[in-house]
Amino acid sequence: MAQELKTTERRAPSKLDGGEPTHSRPVFVPRTDIYETEDNVVVLVDMPGVASEGVDITLEKRTLAIRGYATDQQHDNYRQIYAEYGAGNYERVFTLSEDIDRDSIEASQKNGVLRLVLPKAAPAKARKIQLKMA
Repeated sequence: MAQELKTTERRAPSKLDGGEPTHSRPVFVPRTDIYETEDNVVVLVDMPGVASEGVDITLEKRTLAIRGYATDQQHDNYRQIYAEYGAGNYERVFTLSEDIDRDSIEASQKNGVLRLVLPKAAPAKARKIQLKMA
């Protein structure tokens, strides 16, 4: 399952593919770490400000789409004077290989990091095919 990974440095808001967004917030491509163990492929997606209720993960055929909807942080009696990043939502799409067991994918979130565990599918076992007489 050796595949080449390409790293990109550009991190700019992107437009949603298809349809129009229902809000005017920018959509960011979240930074993601992917590593492989003996039995799994693990994907760590950084989505600060996204609560577990704001995470949407869909799998259609071989396309895994991850969306995170961040909530605005409003603090009473405070005035923001500096922000390291702008508020926005997150979207990332991956194409899975046939080597992934799509029925056993697990997801969890802690401290703004979404963790997906993609189990590798067991190799197909050789079997004998019986000939039926007509």
